[in-house]
Amino acid sequence: MRPRPPATGPLVPAEATGRIRAVLDTPGFGGSQPRPPVALYVHIPFCLSLCPYCDFVVYAGRAARGPASRIGELMAALLVELELRADGLEARNGGARRPLESVYVGGGTPSLLEPADLGTLLTRVDARFGIGAGAEVTLEANPGEADRGDLAGFRAAGATRLSLGVQSLDDGELRRLGRRHRASDVTQAVGQARAAGFDDISLDLLYDLPDQTVDSWRSTLHRAVALEPDHLSTYALTLELDGVVTLDGDRAPDHLPVTGGARTWRRRAAAEQDEDRAADMDALADELLEPYGYERYEIANRARPGHRSRHNLCYWRREPHEALGPGAHAFDGDRVRRWNGARLDAYVAALTGQGHAPSLPPGGRDVVSAATARSEAAILGLRLAEGIPARVASDPAFAAAIDWSIGEGLVQPAGDRLRLTPRGRLLSNEVFLRLLPAGEGAASGERPAAGERPAAGDPAAAREHAASREGAAARRPPPAAALPAA
Repeated sequence: MRPRPPATGPLVPAEATGRIRAVLDTPGFGGSQPRPPVALYVHIPFCLSLCPYCDFVVYAGRAARGPASRIGELMAALLVELELRADGLEARNGGARRPLESVYVGGGTPSLLEPADLGTLLTRVDARFGIGAGAEVTLEANPGEADRGDLAGFRAAGATRLSLGVQSLDDGELRRLGRRHRASDVTQAVGQARAAGFDDISLDLLYDLPDQTVDSWRSTLHRAVALEPDHLSTYALTLELDGVVTLDGDRAPDHLPVTGGARTWRRRAAAEQDEDRAADMDALADELLEPYGYERYEIANRARPGHRSRHNLCYWRREPHEALGPGAHAFDGDRVRRWNGARLDAYVAALTGQGHAPSLPPGGRDVVSAATARSEAAILGLRLAEGIPARVASDPAFAAAIDWSIGEGLVQPAGDRLRLTPRGRLLSNEVFLRLLPAGEGAASGERPAAGERPAAGDPAAAREHAASREGAAARRPPPAAALPAA
């Protein structure tokens, strides 16, 4: 990979920088106490069809459209969960709290909703949580005509940002991925979104695909830039051959089983991936996108000025966030993470079932140790171009890992910060494993293979794998403990 100079200049607003330092500079190095949420994620688990590489909680086919659609059931249950979560928040924190800075409606395919459903949801969120003036309100959509939905209606309902699951602008690659749309649909979707008034549009792109070449990736990047999006997520295809390891709380796993067909597809696709080619593709994205003003502010995310994903920055900065819907994950800003179970029947029954008062859906919670929280803060911070305070190198828990990483050319000092080098981004798992507490990877002798490409997901210290796709951290945010698959 061709090396590039580190980012320079202020990368985050002063207020955000202050919050980051408040976390990283505390003796506990992981936050001080639970805080009210600054962001909300809402999971809409429906798609017209299921892509074979997808590990998100998704119900496809008849459940998503037509007379057997379960969208109405879900929306009724979501509104009940919203009320119960808000009641619990008020009981813990009282009524005085700042409004949400971000709402992210992800999936699945949230653009299958009617604009009226989105409007009702956002109205209730504003009433119970508060949506701040100028808040980022993101809606995910598929580009295809059959499932992109009423973009003008969504904008009128309160969405301010659109995230399109493009993946590729090569029709052959889209077919091999099992995607329903074609490249021409993406052009139409972006045009409709601009006409509808969206001035913040993000495109998700995948590389290291089966049968993909560097030239076809170059073509996809050129075609993406021509559409003039405001934000681009570029991430290597990550294939969990048997599905992600589920978290099981009260016998309510946070993920669904992988189908046999998807497992077969993944094994075939994994055999066609190439680490060196993926590294070349990552370098090519830098080369082609930087001249057009796309700043790489996180390992897998680039944005034009003023268009970084505020919602995902919430996760990378360990900000507290609430979450609604099957399989959604929340975090209290300190050490407690909780999740809803993935099963739609159980979710709906708990919240809207007959013969009993509404109750919170099945799920689980995880309390991370102080040491894990410290590692998590360091790993998440290093994913960002702004890096972490240089004083972390003197922390006994991290000194050896930081010294080794600097010596190997994976981390470099930059003033009063430490940042991943371009090579460090490619081999970030090597750094992240060594930052884990004893017994959680580094001290237990685990190491990624030499030359291993970085995970496409959230930090290598994630107990739960989350792809770097827009909003993926919302579905499965980044706590610390085990290395995600590369």
